[in-house]
Amino acid sequence: MSRSTIAVVDSKRLLELFGPRDQHLRKIRTALDVGISARDGEIHIEGEDVAVHRAAQIFESLDQSLRTDGIVTDQIVERLLSGNSTSEKSMHQESIEVHRPGGRIVPRSSGQANYVRAIRQSDIVFCEGPAGCGKTFLAVAMAVSALREQHVTKIVLVRPAVEAGESLGFLPGDLQAKIDPYLRPLLDALREMMDFDLLKKLTEQDVIEMIPLAYMRGRTLNQAFVILDEAQNTTAAQMKMFLTRLGVGSKMVISGDTTQIDLPSNRKSGLIDAMERLGEVSGCHRISLGGGDIVRHPLVQRIVEAYEE
Repeated sequence: MSRSTIAVVDSKRLLELFGPRDQHLRKIRTALDVGISARDGEIHIEGEDVAVHRAAQIFESLDQSLRTDGIVTDQIVERLLSGNSTSEKSMHQESIEVHRPGGRIVPRSSGQANYVRAIRQSDIVFCEGPAGCGKTFLAVAMAVSALREQHVTKIVLVRPAVEAGESLGFLPGDLQAKIDPYLRPLLDALREMMDFDLLKKLTEQDVIEMIPLAYMRGRTLNQAFVILDEAQNTTAAQMKMFLTRLGVGSKMVISGDTTQIDLPSNRKSGLIDAMERLGEVSGCHRISLGGGDIVRHPLVQRIVEAYEE
């Protein structure tokens, strides 16, 4: 039998490490068969030498995740218990600096880390994956980071409006009022990266632009970070039009869920077509995320798996 003590100091931090209703603590205690308690701002671990050492390492990694990402999730605990510490280190190496409290976003799976790495290394990245796997959120984070570091001078966020048909006429209001509902997910992600006043200022200055895909025709985007979201609902012709907007010093990220295509059954998705045509082209990169990369509510992962079955 051996013992280990980890100083935490902050009682709030201790509660976050142990999880809601101590669920992280119970999971680690059961998996490693160790005794875990907290007294005077310290975590005390008792058990067999190897198990105590592993438990201490896990709590230290969770504490690091809390410092950099501001959150500890079930997926992180399970990944550490499975012994995938190399993956955990890789994820922290791919962290993203943004304009927000804490200032850093850390990928929460090895697939997400590969996605971030691909965006850093390639000018065009295609990403397919189910709902909740971070396709849009991480792409927006990388765009904000690139703008912050002055690698680009503009962020352009694009979506096909009203499925692939882009029929906006029946909606009330001016153009901005018509397209807002379809660009809202991108705006929500931006609001997690920077405060409202900065976002409003950059939007008014046209440094951040949110537009429907149909309005991309004829443009050339230089020194820009361009994101096409819900790309599974583009046609092959629309995708070709979008990709050929790429200008000097620009990056493009094209993401979508190929299990949720709203095109007519006789039309091939532009995302699938582009990944088949360009997946091996130099300068382009294709990433596929799966159920294990889902970081929303744990129930989302089970819902996706149920529909796949």
